[in-house]
Amino acid sequence: MGNTNFAVTAGLFEGGLAVLAVSLGWALGRPPMESFHFSAIDLGWGIIATLPLLAVLLISAKVTWRPFARIMQVLDETFIPLFRQCSMLELAVIALLAGLGEEMLFRGIVQSWVADRIGGAYGVGIGLTMAAAIFGLLHSVTLTYAMLAACIGLYFGAIWLATGNLLVPITSHALYDFLAFVYLVRIRKSNAMPQGGEDRPENSVE
Repeated sequence: MGNTNFAVTAGLFEGGLAVLAVSLGWALGRPPMESFHFSAIDLGWGIIATLPLLAVLLISAKVTWRPFARIMQVLDETFIPLFRQCSMLELAVIALLAGLGEEMLFRGIVQSWVADRIGGAYGVGIGLTMAAAIFGLLHSVTLTYAMLAACIGLYFGAIWLATGNLLVPITSHALYDFLAFVYLVRIRKSNAMPQGGEDRPENSVE
């Protein structure tokens, strides 16, 4: 797949999540951007909230513990080569659409709808946990990666609850994705060993 085709496919997929969120919101009577409003202060909080995620990324990329090394191996062999040919603009657009679409769907629809259906503090907790769990399952590169993604989903859901503004997790999510792309694709040395043919990752649940 050419770099342009991949960038378009990735952008359409992430943008499609926003369309899905709007469609579900219409069916459920719940606009996914209901809690979104622009605020310079909340935009700043979204930027600051990216810092712990970047720390986790850098630690995960450096440690030699096998489950984390497996994540890097799978990324090196499968995903990073696809992103490597994308321009910085394409990476930025994909990251922005990912932050927008995924937060609209998981926080704006799933988390809020479940919380309201159950009600009370118990409902808030269940909504937060359920949205994070689904978020993790849909990022099942490896089992460890899925668990990390679920924790990140909890983090995004928590900062949304704390601020009441979907702008915060959207900003944090999009900025983190972009900086992670730049680090993994442009800065970090890949551990993949290109051969004459394409390498396929081993089946693993780590």
